[in-house]
Amino acid sequence: MNVLADKSLKFGVRIYKLCKYLDEKKEFIISKQILRCGTSIGANIHEAIHAESELDYIHKYAIAQKECSETLYWFQILKTTEVLTPEEFQSINNDAEELMRLLVTSLKTMKSKLNSKPKKK
Repeated sequence: MNVLADKSLKFGVRIYKLCKYLDEKKEFIISKQILRCGTSIGANIHEAIHAESELDYIHKYAIAQKECSETLYWFQILKTTEVLTPEEFQSINNDAEELMRLLVTSLKTMKSKLNSKPKKK
């Protein structure tokens, strides 16, 4: 398994546990949003492993990047509303930011490789 796939799987497990914690605090709406977007990151990365083409592969990673961005947004809401302590926020937010950095770098590399290939006529 590649590093990004492994990290996104571990992150998905953290998201699941966070959502169980949020449900205990009766934060059902945000919990569902975070569960959807936070686990979608890894789902799309894993889906890319069996992509139909290079463009499909890039597209799956781009979706994962968007889902990661949304997850970071919901973390900010939880921090601002003090549902998460600063320590809880920082821990899981750091993981999401690391995933985002890896996704951005991977996408840049993939797009660069795709653009450097000779065009078929």
